[in-house]
Amino acid sequence: MFFKNLLYTPKYATLIATITALCLAIGKLIVGIISGSIAVLASAIDSLLDVGISIFNFFAIKKSEQPADSKFNYGLGKLEFLAATFEGLIITCSGIYIFYTSVQKLISSHALESLSSSIGMMIVSFCVTFVLVWFLQKVAKKTHSQVIKADVIHYKVDLLSNGAILCSLAIISFSGFEKLDAILGIIIALYIIVSAFKLIKENVLLLLDRAIEPHIFVRVQEILEDSPITSYHALRSRIVGNIIFINVHLVFHPDITLIEAHKICDDIESRIRAIDKNLVWEINAHLDPCDDSEFDVIL
Repeated sequence: MFFKNLLYTPKYATLIATITALCLAIGKLIVGIISGSIAVLASAIDSLLDVGISIFNFFAIKKSEQPADSKFNYGLGKLEFLAATFEGLIITCSGIYIFYTSVQKLISSHALESLSSSIGMMIVSFCVTFVLVWFLQKVAKKTHSQVIKADVIHYKVDLLSNGAILCSLAIISFSGFEKLDAILGIIIALYIIVSAFKLIKENVLLLLDRAIEPHIFVRVQEILEDSPITSYHALRSRIVGNIIFINVHLVFHPDITLIEAHKICDDIESRIRAIDKNLVWEINAHLDPCDDSEFDVIL
């Protein structure tokens, strides 16, 4: 059980992804050079980038897991967002390179050799990547790590490209239409660039303290409206990794005792945390005897 829990952590999931990407990169690079397939070589380059990104992510996650200190009172959780943004930029660069190389191969004459070895390598790559995506999805669902979510998107792109390359190589072996290799490279490159843009956009928003998802925010509002308080205001939220920060002012009747108000506040916090027990909730509730707009009148 201990080994299983250790395995399903962002840090070790990233380590597994690194080793897997390295093995696939070496295999595809060798086969790509032998066969001359631009699609296989592009996939090999992408896998080599995966290795570098996964190593970077491993150290980013390790650093982000360090506890808060006097310099960083809220910890280093946002390092995950920086790592994921960096990953998106690298993916974009690989997409642009694949696009350029594919166009060059499409213009020039391009002969493929040893198609059987290329097809065999891509079958292995497709199967291994499929298992890796399944594993990373489980880790992402359990930990809500933005880096692992980014890796899931990244390796899904790899899975799709591996499948598309495999199909194109099979078609080429039967039809002899070798330019399909370069055409497929262009399609894969465009898909990679679009996926990377979405990834960068999501993590930049998180770096800018994006609020929680609307459906979670509505659940928090419903809990507050269903609680024995006079009203609430200044409800705000932000996300850092798998930590959700909630700030709110709760208005009670001026005659309520402090202990009664505290019990109600504890109950509200417990109900909010129950929305998703896989998340870490940091709830800061400020207790008011009246609405802020009425405070000057009471004084």
